[in-house]
Amino acid sequence: MESRGVRWFMRIMTWFVLAFLYLPLFIVLLYSFNKSRLSTWPPDLFTFSWFTMAFRDEDVRAALRNSLEAAVIATFVALLLGSLASFAVHRFRFFGRNTLSFALVLPIALPGIVTALALSSFIDFTRVSIGLNFGLLAVIIGHATFCVVVVYNNVVARLRRTPGSLQEASMDLGADGLQTFRYVTLPVIRTALLAGGLLAFGLSFDEIVVTKYLAGTTTTLPLWIYNNFQRINAKPEINAVAVVVLLLSLIPVYFANRLAGEDGTGITPGKSGDAALASSAP
Repeated sequence: MESRGVRWFMRIMTWFVLAFLYLPLFIVLLYSFNKSRLSTWPPDLFTFSWFTMAFRDEDVRAALRNSLEAAVIATFVALLLGSLASFAVHRFRFFGRNTLSFALVLPIALPGIVTALALSSFIDFTRVSIGLNFGLLAVIIGHATFCVVVVYNNVVARLRRTPGSLQEASMDLGADGLQTFRYVTLPVIRTALLAGGLLAFGLSFDEIVVTKYLAGTTTTLPLWIYNNFQRINAKPEINAVAVVVLLLSLIPVYFANRLAGEDGTGITPGKSGDAALASSAP
């Protein structure tokens, strides 16, 4: 049993860590409603004019479209490749299986600048061989390389927690492979797929290091913020755009965290395993 002093110390340190992490974000949020064009403290609240100005800016709208397009397509590619890789690593035993599993998660562990330089060199090479240039397509490919990791990790973890007897029982009841996947496997992994997809979308939407090296003349929302923030007379709507990026990144991560905390079996509480398996029988 901890003493009262230890409990109070842990509470204070917890609040200190939370303030250290989120106070800068809160300040950006405050400045997005600042009436003044200058970032003076305390901010002169309260106005929505910078959000209106950002919405009317064609450059911001174009950057938002590019960010959404890149995030959606990269997430789709990650869901496809990540789920296929997780099934291959989980269900089959082959030479180099552990090495392949390590290689799949390596891109998320590498420094972003290293990944960006490697992908930039790859695009330089492919410009001559297959004609792939810097731009939105290159950004999508670059984002998919690390988005695959989060989908793979979520799905393979769920598969490892799922007893293989479920699929075996389904096959014993007369279901073929497609029916077993549809009625047994997919319900088990669907929340893992959704959580991985939401995380991949959030990672792709606010990515800037890899994007900067692959975008060419294409501008995404994080790039628009970065380019305008460097200017001496920075646009005051930068804070408003930053809040939008923050929300569109945090919301998917929040729901992905909620889904990851659910029961890993994928079977709805109150519905027996026998009923779930029986529904797969022809």
